Amino acid sequence: MRWRTPPRSGGLGVAAMSYVAVDYLRHLSPTWHARLQPALWSVLALIAVSRVPYYRHWSAEFRSALPFVASMVFMLLALLFEALSVRSVTAVLGLDWHRETSPLPDTGQWLLLASNENLPQTIVNILRAPIIGLHHFLMLFMMLAFSVLFDSVKAPGLGLGARYMFTMAIGRLLRAITFASTILPSARPWCAYARFRVPAYPHRWAQKYYVPYASDADAIRKIINLDIAYADTGSYLGEYRPDWGAMSFLIDFLRPTASEGSSWYSLLKKAGGGCNDLMYSGHMLVAVLTAMAWTEAYGGLSSVFVWLLVMHSAQREIRERHHYTVDCIVAIYVGILLWKMTGFIWPPKDARRDRRLSKLEKIQSRLIQAAKDSDMDRVRELLKEVEVSSQEKSSGRSSKWVMWVFPCATIFSALTIVLLAFTWTSDG
Repeated sequence: MRWRTPPRSGGLGVAAMSYVAVDYLRHLSPTWHARLQPALWSVLALIAVSRVPYYRHWSAEFRSALPFVASMVFMLLALLFEALSVRSVTAVLGLDWHRETSPLPDTGQWLLLASNENLPQTIVNILRAPIIGLHHFLMLFMMLAFSVLFDSVKAPGLGLGARYMFTMAIGRLLRAITFASTILPSARPWCAYARFRVPAYPHRWAQKYYVPYASDADAIRKIINLDIAYADTGSYLGEYRPDWGAMSFLIDFLRPTASEGSSWYSLLKKAGGGCNDLMYSGHMLVAVLTAMAWTEAYGGLSSVFVWLLVMHSAQREIRERHHYTVDCIVAIYVGILLWKMTGFIWPPKDARRDRRLSKLEKIQSRLIQAAKDSDMDRVRELLKEVEVSSQEKSSGRSSKWVMWVFPCATIFSALTIVLLAFTWTSDG
């Protein structure tokens, strides 16, 4: 007996390309974009909702609900730690250092500038075009997860979402630890002045352990030999210290100013991105995880399309100097490796298939005998036993009431997450 995998139609790939194309209209024709984008999302949402009554894997989704919620909480905590680190690596050195320090030499930037001189202008314009951004990759993953309703992707969709967020959380934690370990100057020297209101001078930690030994060769040689911060830095300038209660330990890391309010949480909410959170790129991590999920769960030519979008996004990060080339390269292989390491979360083992095989082994002799006797009724009866045995445990013990409320709550929550993700990340 042969068990077929879910069919792979081209509908998901067409929907993905349509979404990217319609969203790009905001740069070509804002009027048509304002008309077509709400229409496209409404159609996609209605199609998804219409499939809910026919979806057969709600019990599997129910079992994946707890890992999904746990992964979401883990990711939110990781993003909070990352947000604290993003401001800290800029604040500790002060605004003057960021304005005066030159960017690092980047051969990837040189190659892109050279390609502008040698490639046809049409290709250069395509490479420069803002075709894809962070929110696009998040939306592409949402579309991938919703496609379980059409059996285009292996259920459960919440399991796929749990793996995506869990992997994202690990990647974000590793990223924050990495860029906080060694502070690199931004490829955009004006970035810190444009985004942060931290003091212009270095924090007392940097004044003691970095500034005296930053450029003088003799001072560097001496501190290597002595292995102690020997320079007399004098008295330190006072800084604004609001009353943050139990969170006051964050003051030395965030270096707030009086004009930014008295809440550490509102301070983080005002951030519009970082400047020195470079190694490795968070945008590229999201892009690569989306491409890896798409390739493994759906595959086909549409996965090639998603990877081309990843490559386009990478060269734009370098071209527009949001990141150095090394930041994007490291993000690509870290994202690939992390996704490979979290395969234990999704896809799940096919328990129904295992039960079928186990039952077939038990009735094998009777099935062969019935076939020899040409007793087709007996063959059908035995095969029906196999099918019934595979469904005995998959139905679960949940009440009908729970299994009716859960799909409604799941779809409503998922659509809400889509709306919030689209709203909060639409500016990149």
